[in-house]
Parts: sequence; structure tokens; C-alpha cells
Amino acid sequence: MRAFGLILRSASGISVARQQSRRAMCAFALPRRKNEPGFGLLFDIDGVLVRGKTPIPAAKKAFHKLVDSNGQFIVPVVFVTNAGNCLRQKKADQLSHILGVPISQDQVVMSHSPLRMFRKYHDKCVLVSGQGPVLDIAKNLGFIKVVSIDMVRESFPLLDMVDHNRRPKLPSSPIVNLTDIEAVILFGEPVRWETNLQLIIDVLLTGGNLSNVYATSNSTHLPVLACNMDLMWMAEAQAPRFGHGTFMVCLENIYQKITGQELKYEALMGKPSELTYHYAEYLIRTQAAERGWRSPITSLYAVGDNLMTDIYGANLYNRYLKERMSRKSGQMQQALTGTGAAVSQDEDTDNDWESELASPSATSCKSILVCTGVYNPHTELLKGTNQCIKETVFHGHRDFRVEPALIEPYNVVQDVHAAVELIFEMEKFVTKV
Repeated sequence: MRAFGLILRSASGISVARQQSRRAMCAFALPRRKNEPGFGLLFDIDGVLVRGKTPIPAAKKAFHKLVDSNGQFIVPVVFVTNAGNCLRQKKADQLSHILGVPISQDQVVMSHSPLRMFRKYHDKCVLVSGQGPVLDIAKNLGFIKVVSIDMVRESFPLLDMVDHNRRPKLPSSPIVNLTDIEAVILFGEPVRWETNLQLIIDVLLTGGNLSNVYATSNSTHLPVLACNMDLMWMAEAQAPRFGHGTFMVCLENIYQKITGQELKYEALMGKPSELTYHYAEYLIRTQAAERGWRSPITSLYAVGDNLMTDIYGANLYNRYLKERMSRKSGQMQQALTGTGAAVSQDEDTDNDWESELASPSATSCKSILVCTGVYNPHTELLKGTNQCIKETVFHGHRDFRVEPALIEPYNVVQDVHAAVELIFEMEKFVTKV
């Protein structure tokens, strides 16, 4: 799976992350205090808590169970959304208003949040595509030299020619004051797809210098980092709407049609990427530490409405956690029997992001599917055999393979309130009255 051979080479956060990880290991030796949570909750937003701008009735009821009389969460909670058209603080403010409980930006994972860790690109000139305050979002994530699609249009007015009403009225020459672009970041679906598709292709085929002619024979292109792979998402309409994944399908096919080669990604993030779930787990751990909860968070529950992103991603991360535990168990057994060398904590990092965020304390991530969004409980997808699932049209991204086990939820419930009740019952977690 090409999507996961990614990411992160940075020394700046490693020492802090290792210290946090060592503290987490110490916590294993401490007894769990009465009713102290050993689990964390990951909530999708669209289709689980809201439909467009309309709150789902069960959401406020569910979150009243998750806070005490002072409005503080009684379990660590993180919101994991594939939305990427605003800053984390704005999304936190929206959620606070919708749910009636205080939400901080540190409880929100946007599709672009993991870009904070891509430090090797922060000082490069990057082109950003999407809508909303894309320049502010990029700078907030750590990028210094940022170019928007509108800035490209202004510097090269002859490039955007699909809409006749936007073509230059008089002959125009390029305004050569734009720095060569070194990478492309796709935040989310833009407003004018034809403009963004055209100019991104121009940037890729000119090597970032739009004064150049196309070079369609190159086997490589500028790095492309994409956030949010949702083919569709659920708003107020009866049927799902196009998401950024649909825009990416267009871009990939145009690039291949012109060059005969496949568009490749330096990184894919947002659900169902393992990286996004690992980042969310890191925020869960941080939240628990700030609350003084001594026990490690060993179980995660991911509540979502989309089989191809929420369920696939949670199950994929669960597989990663299980494989990681199996490797560590094997290494420990070898050390105890003298058949192999013990692996130090500093060396036990199969993925670069483990060094960046410290190793996870979670050992499982269970997926809970709700029926208030993209998933339609009247379909046969979950009622048939594996063969039925294999024959279903796969709405996931091109770089993720179809696996029946990954789109089978741990449990299916009606709504988010039922999900919270189920999780509390499974964890035998008793709330204070």
C-alpha cells in the first residue's frame, strides 16, 4: 500500500516524544484509580454529530454523558474530521456551540493537522489548493513560503482559460515575480475545480516554474501531499455529496491521460491513513496526561458513518497496533530465552511517525458505525458474505486496496448516543451522577 510508505524525518520533537513515552511506560506500573478511564474516544463529525450545519439530535445527548458537572470531559475525547477548510480553533468553536460543551483546538484533528510534522517542507515554496483561509491554514501548520491558486492566476493570467468570462480582455504577459514552486499541498476540494485542476497540472508539468514549457516525459514530478481522501460526504441533502477524493480522482486521471504516467503522492493524510489515527492517539495520550490520569490509554473507540474512511481507517490502525504488539512480544520472548537481542525503545520504531509522536500506548482501536450519515443500513453491504463486500464498488482512494476485513465494523449502532452507551457498557465505565 503506497499510501503508508510515508513521512516524517525530524529530530526536534523526538527527545520530548521519547520522554513522554517513557513516562507512559512508568504509568503501566501504577494501579488504576477508581473510575479512571483506560480508553479514549475518536469521533467523526459530518454524519455523526452534524449534517451540514444541522446538529444530529443524538449528539448533544451523547456529549452530556461525557462531561461532569463542571463541563470537563470524564474520558479523553478527540474529534477526527476529514474537513480541512478552516483552522482547528474555528472547528473547536463550532463544536462547542453545537454540542453545548467546551471543546479546545487540541481536541481536534483536521485532515491537514499531521502536516505540522512535515518539517522538511516547511521552508519550501508550496502551492496550496482548497477553499477557505488556505494561506492562514498553511502558515499555522508551519509553512513559511506559501502560494495560492489565486496568486498563480494573478502572476500568469493567460493560464486560466476555461471560463470565457475570466479570460484576460487584452493581450497579457506573465508577471514574472513568483518564486519557483517546490511542492503541492491539496487541502480539500476547491470552489472552481477547472481552475485548480488546470493550474496544478501546469505546476507539475513545468517543474514548478510556470515560465517553462510542459515536460511530459519526466518520470518524476514535484512532491504532492494530499489531505482528505473522502470520495463523498454527507450534508443536508438526501444523497452524499462530492468530496475532495472526487477532485483527486479528476487530477490523477488528467495527469495520467496527459503524461501516460501515474500521479504519485509523497503523503496521503486524513482518514483512513494510519498517520492520522496515530496523531489522534497522541492527542488522546496528551489529554489524559494533562488531566492527571495515571493509567495508560490502552483502548480506542472510533465512531464514524463512512465504511471507506472511518471504519477502514480505524480497522487499519487496529491492525497496526496488533502487529506492533506481536512484534514487541516476539522480541521480548527472544530476549527472555536468549535467542535474540533485546530491542531498545529508541530503536523500536518501524515508522518515522513513531519517533515524532512517541510509541502509542493503545493496543486496540475498535470501529463503531452509526447510521446517521453516509452509511445506509438498508444496503446489503454488511448483511452478505465477504464475496458480497468484494463485489461492492470501492469508494476508497486508489492507493488503498480493497480488503473485506477493513470495512467490517466492530459494531453497528443507530446513532452517536447509542455508540457512547455501548462503549461505556463494554468498558464497564460508570459515570458519576
